[in-house]
Amino acid sequence: MSMAMVMIAAAASAGELPAPLTDADFAPVDAAEARLGQLLFYDPILSGNRNVSCGTCHHPAFGTGDGLSLGMGDGGIGLGPQRVADPANMPEQRIPRNSPALFNLGAHEFTVLFHDGRIEVDPDRPGGLRTPLDADMVTGFASLLSAQTMFPVLSPDEMAGHYSENDVAQAVRRGVITGQGGAWDIIARRVGDVPAYAGSFTAVYDHIDAPDQITFADISNAIAAFMAFEWRSDTAPFDAVLRGEATLPEPAATGMTLFYGDAGCASCHSGPFLTDHAFHAMAAPQIGPGKAARFESHALDEGRFRVTGDPADLYAFRTPSLRNIALTAPYGHAGAHADLRSFVAAHLDPINGLQNYDLSAAVLPDLPVDDARGLADAEAIAAAVTYEVRDISEADLTALLAFLDTLTDPAATQDRLGVPTTVPSGLSVDTPG
Repeated sequence: MSMAMVMIAAAASAGELPAPLTDADFAPVDAAEARLGQLLFYDPILSGNRNVSCGTCHHPAFGTGDGLSLGMGDGGIGLGPQRVADPANMPEQRIPRNSPALFNLGAHEFTVLFHDGRIEVDPDRPGGLRTPLDADMVTGFASLLSAQTMFPVLSPDEMAGHYSENDVAQAVRRGVITGQGGAWDIIARRVGDVPAYAGSFTAVYDHIDAPDQITFADISNAIAAFMAFEWRSDTAPFDAVLRGEATLPEPAATGMTLFYGDAGCASCHSGPFLTDHAFHAMAAPQIGPGKAARFESHALDEGRFRVTGDPADLYAFRTPSLRNIALTAPYGHAGAHADLRSFVAAHLDPINGLQNYDLSAAVLPDLPVDDARGLADAEAIAAAVTYEVRDISEADLTALLAFLDTLTDPAATQDRLGVPTTVPSGLSVDTPG
């Protein structure tokens, strides 16, 4: 064993490096279920106006995001940074938060999702999950990853569309989510009415014998199986290091030492997925519409506080996994930074980064809205920070960025199933260009 590998082994035994990932860290996936989920993921049939798919905002061409700081769902035309507002169906606002990456969400470790953690595994709740829809929660979701699909299809700005535009949006407006005629049931009936989908569901699921037995939970389970299969990511250069099969070149090796040492990154970005799954206030700039209820007029986003009501959670957001981080720009809960180097620099000195933030660092397609309103809350955002600033030189920052590059998995850019050219509904599949 080389001296470098001896040093890595010593670091791992001291608890500085996580153990390597194995198959045991991931839920098993049924191949036929994943293939069905692939078609549903890229099919706009799940959206109210049949014009937005899951893949619109989570596309592999953009690191399973959309390449935008804040996306446009319903009312947008095009894909990724080329997406623009549809003059014939203008969006009311941008989607309030950055589209998160989907890598490794099928791993057992992921028991809380979304920037504010508003859905999480909770054995004491109906269906074993805690969500904002507790009163309307239904059973049948096979996992937390499956349950997260409940929300985009109900959001007017993401997939549902607005009040008078379609039957899904009207059901959402009336608050009819579950049961016959509810928003989820309308979507399930649409899918069941497509013969190819009806045949696939009866073939994949033993409990389904006829199209009218397909539920939204079944649709979600198939999509979750696809995501878990498609975007498992554990063959990056960093993984070879954890398995004792390789060492990192310079300056990435120095960057790893800093990451697990003086830079303090691993205090939050810990474990094999480089996240503690906890919530921290790091003074990420607030841009866009914020998370306001329909009757509110502010542009604030108070993060985890809106879930827990605990003042200690003000402006705290979930620690993202850093897997494939170089592919998943822009960064932060509101995508305020399109450049990874500038984001890491601001992250290491949060208050200074917030005070000197310029909106030109974001990627925001033209829309007649005031994206800077939330920046007026900067003083309160800064007051929530407890992070101790680290003294990091430009050379250190370069080394850290080199280490982050080693978290990019070649498999992340070579999809397993890929984007289908057609889907059973016959609707258009989003493609870059």
